[in-house]
Amino acid sequence: MAGAHIGETEAFDWLDPSTWTDLVHGRSSILFALLAGISIALMTGRGDLPERERIPGIRLNLIGRGAVIFVIGLVLEMLNTPIAVILTLYGLLYVAVIPFLRRRPWQLLTGAAALALFGPALLAFLNAVMLNPYGAGIGFVLYGTYPITVWMALVLAGMALGRLHVGRLRTAVVALGIGLALMVVGYGLGGIGQAAGLTGGFGTSMSGADISSGGGSSIIDGGSGTVPSGWESYPQALAESDPLRAVLAAVFAVDPHSGGTAEILGSGGFALVIIALCLLLSRPLRWVLLPLGALGSMPLSAYSAHVLSIVLVGGPGAFFSSNAFWAVSAIGLLLVTTLWSMFFGRGPLERLVGRGAVAMAAVPRR
Repeated sequence: MAGAHIGETEAFDWLDPSTWTDLVHGRSSILFALLAGISIALMTGRGDLPERERIPGIRLNLIGRGAVIFVIGLVLEMLNTPIAVILTLYGLLYVAVIPFLRRRPWQLLTGAAALALFGPALLAFLNAVMLNPYGAGIGFVLYGTYPITVWMALVLAGMALGRLHVGRLRTAVVALGIGLALMVVGYGLGGIGQAAGLTGGFGTSMSGADISSGGGSSIIDGGSGTVPSGWESYPQALAESDPLRAVLAAVFAVDPHSGGTAEILGSGGFALVIIALCLLLSRPLRWVLLPLGALGSMPLSAYSAHVLSIVLVGGPGAFFSSNAFWAVSAIGLLLVTTLWSMFFGRGPLERLVGRGAVAMAAVPRR
């Protein structure tokens, strides 16, 4: 996360280890979304589906959590940093998953697969035939930095993983194998797209700060990025938008934050591999990894503190990159969260979100 926001990286090259830090772009936020799904599953029953009588309370709990996270995201956006803050959409996802709370793992995986395989192409087609529509809602949910097809697919996949007893050794091993397979397929598709001239290949550096949160900025606009003039006829404008090329570009798009099928599969598989490796290493290296566990127990507080630190160092509206500050941020967050966990337990913003959830669940229901 910190590296994606402030790191100085070069375009990724498998043969040059000095460029491997470029992997943080796009994949850190995708890991964030996959973990969101796992946490939702753990909160709502772990490996068991929540009982029907608990669903009304769980719904209100999630709405309360989502609302508080959404407001925190708005506050961070008001700090006027170049970061594309994910928390507003993150809060929305807590509400969007409510219809899936009692879905079994295979149903969640089916939904995730359908969104990953068909969602980007469908959005690209609609964008092309409607001549690049724009608006606050469209830019926020569909065609911005965090398109819903990408993040909802990942959250559903994370929920399925959480339901499959994520703490078991067998689950971790299977997840590792599936993650590696998805990486091969996704980045393979991206390579094909690059060879065909449909999209930039794996390794193009693009952070969330490089992409506008408005509509029409991602690969799914077919590369035009323009709205046809009013005097053009619809057939002419449709020919210029080239729906077929837009659909193909959406399928083969693999660049960070492109929202393409190849990115979802490749980077989603990469995030799954990271989670599986953490699960496997946490057994023999449990005590060594405790600081990472402390940091992982309060991601919202750490994320917010990181954004605030950028404002304090660079000032509102300023953008800077520094690998030294990246290292200081990472080490500082590990130390602070470890000490906080030892003396205070739960993170401060996590406590706030929990109180919001309890307050919402306590609302009288008829």
